[in-house]
Amino acid sequence: MEKLKLHTPDLVASNIQKLSELFPNCVTESRDEHGKLTRAVDFDQLRQEFAGHVVDGPRERYHLDWPGKREAMLAANAPIAKTLRPCRGDSVDFDTTRNLFIEGDNLDALKLLQETYLGKVKLIYIDPPYNTGNDFVYSDDFAEDPNRYLQRSNQSDDSGGRLVANASTDGRFHSVWLSMLYARLRLTRTLLSDDGVVLISIDSHENASLRRMCDEVFGGANFLGEISILSNPRGRQSEQIATTHESLIAFSRNQDAVTLLGEPLDDVAIAEYKHSDDKGRKYRLLGLRHRGNASRRIDRPNMYFPIYVNGATRRVSLERSATFDTEVVPRKSTGEDGRWEWGRDTVAERLSAIEAQQVGAEKRWDIFRRDHIIVDNGSTYRKKWKSIWYESSINYQNGKTELKALFGEKILFDYPKPLALLKKIVSGVAAGADIVLDLFAGSATTAHAVMALNQEDQGSRRVIAIQFPEACATESEAAMVGFRSIAEIAKERIRRAGEAVKLSAGLHGHSLDVGFRVLKIDTSNMKDVFYTPDESKQGDLLKQIDNIREDRTPEDLLFQVLVDWGVDLALPIAQENIDGKTVFFVDGNALAACFDPDVTDDLVKEIAKRKPLRAVFRDSSYSSDSVKINVEQIFKLLAPSTEIRSL
Repeated sequence: MEKLKLHTPDLVASNIQKLSELFPNCVTESRDEHGKLTRAVDFDQLRQEFAGHVVDGPRERYHLDWPGKREAMLAANAPIAKTLRPCRGDSVDFDTTRNLFIEGDNLDALKLLQETYLGKVKLIYIDPPYNTGNDFVYSDDFAEDPNRYLQRSNQSDDSGGRLVANASTDGRFHSVWLSMLYARLRLTRTLLSDDGVVLISIDSHENASLRRMCDEVFGGANFLGEISILSNPRGRQSEQIATTHESLIAFSRNQDAVTLLGEPLDDVAIAEYKHSDDKGRKYRLLGLRHRGNASRRIDRPNMYFPIYVNGATRRVSLERSATFDTEVVPRKSTGEDGRWEWGRDTVAERLSAIEAQQVGAEKRWDIFRRDHIIVDNGSTYRKKWKSIWYESSINYQNGKTELKALFGEKILFDYPKPLALLKKIVSGVAAGADIVLDLFAGSATTAHAVMALNQEDQGSRRVIAIQFPEACATESEAAMVGFRSIAEIAKERIRRAGEAVKLSAGLHGHSLDVGFRVLKIDTSNMKDVFYTPDESKQGDLLKQIDNIREDRTPEDLLFQVLVDWGVDLALPIAQENIDGKTVFFVDGNALAACFDPDVTDDLVKEIAKRKPLRAVFRDSSYSSDSVKINVEQIFKLLAPSTEIRSL
């Protein structure tokens, strides 16, 4: 039973808790006037969240710091003037697929996805370039005036200049690597749903730094665990200790809302869950008496205390009363005093998950805790992940074998993750129609895994894969067979994997979504204005009549509208010819758009009769000023709920 607090709420603590939910990186540890550790607000960090420049802060505190951290924070917060351009030629089932492949810098991609997928992604998988000292890095140099950054971010970079080598003279510096990942992690957090999970593959070189950085970004309370994966049984012989594993670090957006699905149980294991609670959930009983090493009272005296039983209901309490009158203490079968597996405070918190049973011929009372079976959306019984994965199917060598099988024995990628590993990761978190985001797609194993799982369990998971068009090495086998970039390898892998998945599905394959819509990051569709009004010449004004770049198509404009409006980028798109003009309809009537010239009142009326939720036209496309003026009136009359905009 909880005791009355007998004091008013601690508003400071409450405010700090609210702030930690919005900005977990701004809540840290400090000492109060009595020298006691307490939670505190890092006001320097909080100022940085609302600043358009680097804020200096000399205050001493417990946190992870490195040169360039504030610049990385600025990089995450700074706006960009870019867009996503559709590429039908690279896509499969462009008009109907719900999967996306975004080609470009993932920092830009995360910013462009903010409006559309804010709080909607169930699983984010990150397999970043490891900090080996010579094989990456994304060079995000944002230590500059925000206006200068905004101007620079408008410019195209056909050479891919933001991907540079980590010079050998730098060695394996932590700072550059941390800055690269820090900006991206901050943006991934906002995309996670409340019950969303981020899983990051990492080796030992940056494991410790990554853990601390994730504590800051996601909040230490949202750490779910770390899994060691036996990736190379032989071990890396070039090291002093031959490393045989890699790690998978798991964090959540809100741990209280997360239930990891784990992996399917077999029939033998399911049979252990013999009991059902009042909600119909199956569970098994696990003894609360500690049976392992150090299970004696003298080992942990604070975990030896009586628990009282109500014989009629089998419920338990920590306090003796007329209802709870039977005392139970933990004892070992040898007769030595034993101890409970949980301490008194934990038992008090979890009383509803504890019950008593009479055991043995003498019907002696013993205490058990309920262990509920996990059920996914498809009613499949599952078990929790363990912290060590050692199955032979997830040996990393399998990843290369699988990729060679898809590409006629060609070795196109150095260290592809094995399909079984990604299937295990995805199925353990995402089910149904959940969205899976792969931040560093690489050889696109994650996209392959999503399609394969959907075929196996009839799910409808969606994948968003992001890959920078990093050039293939000139003398690599990939370059020799015609692949110019890693992004091209990834797209071709998805095409081939999709066909293989569909083939294995047989008659059921027709309903599988094995397509993907390719979107490439590019400069804004809008023309740059380099001069202020007083610097402009009269002859230049004619160039500004149309504010759209000459090389942009109507479909380019449509996707900029989807990005700006926060409309799902994977919704089905249909084109219709109305009065001789091409009109796009997104997901039926979610959005109607026409960017053709000479838009008339009659065309506007025909579109308004469809009552779309949103409608957009090109600002320079109206046949006359009167049509432009009449648009709002026509929609007010025929479709008053439609939101109208112009480009």
